Amino acid sequence: MRTAFNLEPQYRVIMLTMEDWTKATGAPPAVKGFVWFTDGSRMREGTRAGVCGQSVGRRLSFSVGRYAAIFQAEIFAILACVCEIQSQNRLEKYVSALIVKRL
Repeated sequence: MRTAFNLEPQYRVIMLTMEDWTKATGAPPAVKGFVWFTDGSRMREGTRAGVCGQSVGRRLSFSVGRYAAIFQAEIFAILACVCEIQSQNRLEKYVSALIVKRL
């Protein structure tokens, strides 16, 4: 028997603008299911990554070292968010991960 692989992505990425968030009250219609926020930041003590699962009441915070860049902390937070969602084994069809980015 020949092995077959399904390489179709099981997710969809929707990029929302600041205007999408500010023009309506509440969350935009594209935000569905479980809502997760990620953030990376740098302070005097070092660089940190954070994840907050609003729908499930879960908050995680990690130190990513004294010399890590904010971008590295942002990526670490996204990876931590994905790992946390996968570890919960929920059958939710929609997950909205919102990446906090300050300009």
